Amino acid sequence: MARDNFNDLLAFVRVVREGSFTRAAALLGVSPSALSHCVTDLETRVGVQLLTRSTRSLATTEAGERLFVNVAPRFEAIDSHLAAVSDLCDKPVGTIRITSAEHAANTILWPKLTPILHQYPEINVEINVDYAMSDIVSQRYDAGVRLGNQVAKDMIAVRISPDLRIAVVATPSYFSRNPKPVAPNDLAQHNCINLRLPTHGGLLPWDFEKDGKEIKLRFGGQWVFNSSSAIVRAALDDYGIAFVPEDMVLEHIAAGRLVRVLDDWCAPYPGYYLYYPSRQQSSRAHAVVVDALRHRV
Repeated sequence: MARDNFNDLLAFVRVVREGSFTRAAALLGVSPSALSHCVTDLETRVGVQLLTRSTRSLATTEAGERLFVNVAPRFEAIDSHLAAVSDLCDKPVGTIRITSAEHAANTILWPKLTPILHQYPEINVEINVDYAMSDIVSQRYDAGVRLGNQVAKDMIAVRISPDLRIAVVATPSYFSRNPKPVAPNDLAQHNCINLRLPTHGGLLPWDFEKDGKEIKLRFGGQWVFNSSSAIVRAALDDYGIAFVPEDMVLEHIAAGRLVRVLDDWCAPYPGYYLYYPSRQQSSRAHAVVVDALRHRV
């Protein structure tokens, strides 16, 4: 294949990575139809269909998957070498993609990285908020954020927060109508506001610990969300009891808008860690981001 056809290969790899002609075209700065023609030309050139298209999705054929698996890493290696060369310049450059839960994104990533992006305008940060425990290698993230006890052993882990605590809270009005729980099992008689985890579709268990005794429970309630901030809003609107990181509600507790219960059952737990593959060749931009996020006592 002539070297001037490498653009077709690059287009094909981008489409497969994004899973969409529209998203790939936006990233490449071309129209979806032009990108589709480019991939069609590649299929004509190699004499075999590479993608199965429908109005809503696309997938690689057996030949397409084989081509992608063999070609994509080579382009990644080229990108890595180009990034290494770029690192010779005075200013760090490049895009750092991070997957994180909402709480860590709002309370750790945002306040720590915003000054860095002002300082280094050629660094771009993409944060994907989810609770799905994404595989950062297969989904091509540069790093992820998890609690310390959730990081795989083969990853480099950098602490980015102190230990955390949970707060169990509801409004004074709610507790005027319902007795305050004095033990975790009492929550079974209350309207609890829950967080649903996308990984298995289940509700986040409420973990408690006291005098070395650990309890993991699940409770019912009228509201279920996939966002901690929505849970706090529902608690403030008097819909029941919330189980959220305490830093999200300390201001509301101090102002009397929320009342804390079961405080003696809410022990500290490991804080957040930034993690990434040990084999990853760290760019200067990556190093700047890691250093900015690093927790310092």
